[in-house]
Amino acid sequence: MIDAQRFSFIERLDEFGTPDAVPSLPLILTYRNNSIEVSGLLDTGASVNVLPYDVGVHLGAVWEEQSTSVLLAGNLAPVEARGLVVSTEIRPFAPCRLVFAWSQTDDVPLLLGRMNFFLEFDVCFYRSQLAFEVRPRV
Repeated sequence: MIDAQRFSFIERLDEFGTPDAVPSLPLILTYRNNSIEVSGLLDTGASVNVLPYDVGVHLGAVWEEQSTSVLLAGNLAPVEARGLVVSTEIRPFAPCRLVFAWSQTDDVPLLLGRMNFFLEFDVCFYRSQLAFEVRPRV
């Protein structure tokens, strides 16, 4: 059985300038031999993983080549998105493939949602300790 890896919440200011701590996970995304180190916000309420536009461009993705349209909900409902499959590495685990709704805006954080981050990984939150643990599914 693979051991869980523990991560600390990241302290930041929310949209109102109030200090807050959020579960942000360091990732290495790879697409077409291009890689980028980013942080993803773990969002159990998000239906899908969401990738900001500039991250997809940095990875070498071409908007016009992505033919699968993805409908976003909530605050992101008006934003056009297309499906993009990206190799994702969370150290020390082996890389896996995550499906992202590549949004046509940079006004969104990289979100890790139920489809398919929470299908690939089990996560246990320890909010009072400002920590969380991630374990690949077995």
